[in-house]
Amino acid sequence: MVDKKTEDFVIGRHPAKAALMSGQTINKVFVQAGLKADALNEIIKLAKKQNLIISQVPKSKLDLLADRQNHQGVVLAVAAYEYAELDDLFAAAKAKDEAPFFLILDGIEDPHNLGSIMRTADAAGVHGIIIPKRRAVQLTATVAKTSTGAIEYVPVVRVTNLAQTIAELKERGLWVFGTDMAGQDYRTWDAKGPTALVIGNEGKGISPLIKKACDGMLTIPMVGHVQSLNASVAASLLIYQGFSSRGK
Repeated sequence: MVDKKTEDFVIGRHPAKAALMSGQTINKVFVQAGLKADALNEIIKLAKKQNLIISQVPKSKLDLLADRQNHQGVVLAVAAYEYAELDDLFAAAKAKDEAPFFLILDGIEDPHNLGSIMRTADAAGVHGIIIPKRRAVQLTATVAKTSTGAIEYVPVVRVTNLAQTIAELKERGLWVFGTDMAGQDYRTWDAKGPTALVIGNEGKGISPLIKKACDGMLTIPMVGHVQSLNASVAASLLIYQGFSSRGK
């Protein structure tokens, strides 16, 4: 069953345009009164074509709706983001006649990291993302804004038990790779076949149980003084190695 809340917000010009063009259910469009910009005019035109309610409101109202985030003069009230089912990810790969390429996020907590990972996933043709229901960030307005519209195109599955989900993926023919300091150099990784990549928590990395379930481990060599990377940066490097090895 698809999880669904009642309402959320899309904040900023690029995310708002992507939402208007994606067919997502939009309840109302809030635009800053008196603000002149071509991008806002384009958003208003798109909204009018869909016969949406457009409210010209003061900046203070948008600040409140956006929880003080940089809204760039526009906020959409939307039906909250729906979560996909695991079969939807396989269907997305099949529709493109490609071997599945999924991301599994083991406890990512920062919404900005999730949004950034979604941007890279969309750019590199990842067929979907799997996240846990507990102790991890969910699809929020901050994630949507950081993703700059990618949230509209990358399906996200929310599961109760990551270990059980990984077991199911392996039964369905996927090879699952995680990250570890003692792993294989990620630059030699070949992700041509059905593949899932696990990205761990910002501080703790991949949990021991999930690490044990992986078929192989990857490492990103570092020679600097700070021997760690931001989760979204590490994910980007790994995703693009997978993208490159798949012949894209």
